[in-house]
Amino acid sequence: MNQEIQDIDFSFVLASSVHDMKNSLGMLLNTLSEVMTQYPPQDDIHAKSYAVLEYEAARINSELIQLLSLYRLEHDKVRAHIDECMVVDILSEQVARNYGLLQTRAVELVLECDETLMGYFDSDLVGGVINNILVNCARYSKHKLKLSAAQTAEGLCITIEDDGQGYPDDMLNASTFSETKASFANGRPHLGLMFANKVALMHRNKSQQGFIRLSNDSSLGGGCFRLFLP
Repeated sequence: MNQEIQDIDFSFVLASSVHDMKNSLGMLLNTLSEVMTQYPPQDDIHAKSYAVLEYEAARINSELIQLLSLYRLEHDKVRAHIDECMVVDILSEQVARNYGLLQTRAVELVLECDETLMGYFDSDLVGGVINNILVNCARYSKHKLKLSAAQTAEGLCITIEDDGQGYPDDMLNASTFSETKASFANGRPHLGLMFANKVALMHRNKSQQGFIRLSNDSSLGGGCFRLFLP
């Protein structure tokens, strides 16, 4: 019996549990959306309660997805499928995905992207990165978010800006967002940034490799997340 316990791959057990929790939370989010439609908020306090419920459920769901994705990436079960993509379509999908959340939190989202802009990347992985950052920014922004994309000398740059307080120094000073003991020891693993960093690194073109960059030079006065893809 002890040998059987020792042979258990707890990372696999954890991944399986996370998968089940993610599915259950997905059902919860759908039910919450139906309830909000059937019983719209009657006042500001009611609306705020809905906003908190939706945000927290969306945030947990996003983190579960990231945990599962990180496990699969670590075990080489996920590979980047690079294809030519219409960038504005990928951005618009994530805006639509988070429309309800942004509406209940009274956050305006501005989308700026040339409709002819093309890029070569894994649309599912990059879409997941954008979704996670948008969910997080919805919490810290005051009233407005800006999602944009443009071709730069460093590659295709997808930018998410907010009008919040900006990123803390420990995040700005981090040279990489890998799974270090320190990041977990201080209670701030930054799963979303770890996932974004891994996705960026999976995109290569000759000698160029994707990367992420954080700053507080947002045109809205808050934090700025940039994803560069070669």
